[in-house]
Amino acid sequence: MRNHKNNFPGVLIMFVMGTLLVLIWSANAQAQKARAVASTAAVVTQQPLYTDYKGVRLGMTALEARTKLGEPSLKSDAQDYFVISDKETAQLGYDVAHKVTVVSVDYLSGVGAPDPRAVVGSDLELEPNGSLYKIVHYQSLGFWVSYNRTAGPVVIVTITIQKML
Repeated sequence: MRNHKNNFPGVLIMFVMGTLLVLIWSANAQAQKARAVASTAAVVTQQPLYTDYKGVRLGMTALEARTKLGEPSLKSDAQDYFVISDKETAQLGYDVAHKVTVVSVDYLSGVGAPDPRAVVGSDLELEPNGSLYKIVHYQSLGFWVSYNRTAGPVVIVTITIQKML
């Protein structure tokens, strides 16, 4: 018969080592979780670069928006269409309370369009056809912003701000 008294120090060392490994693994997992939460918090608190067009913001009334942009070329309870110039048009969409839920602006040939970095930051997606696109969601603020530049003989830059449903 073996004497178990002689194995006690080895078993104790194995138990302590196993406990230390579990504690190290647990601490590492908690640190990873804290980094993930901090990263998510940074995204949630991210401040939008582009929030309005000529002073028109989501949530404004149709009357307030029309005061900022002037009389629309086409007007309805659900949507207005503005011709700002021969190179720039804007469309506003309204909800049933006549509040702005969408602001979409088109720049023909890109003339007058803001730099994409001022709208959606960097890292736009370059499509194989030469068009550029990026959308940024601001979940905590309830809206998204997109920048789209078409490719081809007639370039159009479209910037859209839209309330999330």
